[in-house]
Amino acid sequence: MTPALVKRLTKSLSATLGTKFSPSFSFTKLSTGTDILSIAPNVSLQKARSWDEGVASNFSTTPLIHIFKDKKVVIFGIPGAFTGVCSEEHVPTYMDNIDKFKAKGVDAVICVAINDPYTMNEWAVKLQGKDAIQFYGDFGGSFHNSLKLVTDLSNVLLGTRSERWSAYVVDGMIKALNVEEDPSVVTVSAAQTILEQI
Repeated sequence: MTPALVKRLTKSLSATLGTKFSPSFSFTKLSTGTDILSIAPNVSLQKARSWDEGVASNFSTTPLIHIFKDKKVVIFGIPGAFTGVCSEEHVPTYMDNIDKFKAKGVDAVICVAINDPYTMNEWAVKLQGKDAIQFYGDFGGSFHNSLKLVTDLSNVLLGTRSERWSAYVVDGMIKALNVEEDPSVVTVSAAQTILEQI
């Protein structure tokens, strides 16, 4: 579906419903009530770590069931480590609100990107965010492809990347989902939005 068609449909639906319609909630595979563990049953992520730690762990990965099963998780996806908006705007909103998430009973706040875990580790260290947030790589994009949360950012030399998004997940079930219409901005995917949805 082309962006122009999406815009026309959005305007038409907005006029019909008399309200603003956000295509970011409807043109993805995910929606509230989706069970991540069911749509991505054999997918794993890679915990951020140094190369030496990767070698020592025999390049182990973390199955999604270990991340989401019997847990309350806030997870947010970013287009790429070391990119401007992700570093300066998106991640800081979660770092600044980590105590509020804990107060609401959230077990983990996770940042994920289509990057290798070594890049994610260096970025997390630079941001001084590893004590507050768990960082994971999705090096082959299998997680984001399973969730249909990928976008083509070849125009800025990034290739296939994650949409900019956030979700509140309880025992693998999505309770709230926010996907930005424009991955170059942080609005609905910021920590403040998801905090209000928990």
